[in-house]
Amino acid sequence: MSANMADVRENLTYEAFGRAVRKLAQTIADDGYEPDVVLSIARGGVFVAGGLAYALDCKNIHLVNVEFYTGVGTTLEMPVMLAPVPNAIDFTDKKVLIADDVADTGKTLKLVHDFCLETVAEVRSAVIYEKSQSLVKCEYVWKRTDDWIDFPWSVEPPVVRREGQILDA
Repeated sequence: MSANMADVRENLTYEAFGRAVRKLAQTIADDGYEPDVVLSIARGGVFVAGGLAYALDCKNIHLVNVEFYTGVGTTLEMPVMLAPVPNAIDFTDKKVLIADDVADTGKTLKLVHDFCLETVAEVRSAVIYEKSQSLVKCEYVWKRTDDWIDFPWSVEPPVVRREGQILDA
């Protein structure tokens, strides 16, 4: 692979993200899937889950924190759910839609999917992006790519307090 190929990036803007979530929601609706619960994989999945929950008129959102990426291209051996782990009883006999920003290795989605399998009526997954190597093939995908993805919420560094700034009340 040439140096230029390695630098190819998928750049998602907030505007394009808005269109992507609406299109993803429309695909889910057209498929006849009406989730009782949208389960967000934090952190990137929070944005997707919120948009999908509104678009699909689903008021029941749960959140699961999973740690896997420790930095760009560096991961733990296996993803782990962080406390508080959702109570499986909340999902009993429910149709669950797992939402995340990207299915990269698919290990995180598989962990959450397997967690749901024991108790739910049905579980499906929706992502903005799915990569070809993902262990989980999601039912709903906006775009497939193997490029590195710059998400609008993570492309900028975290903000820091600026000394001497006078904040408006």
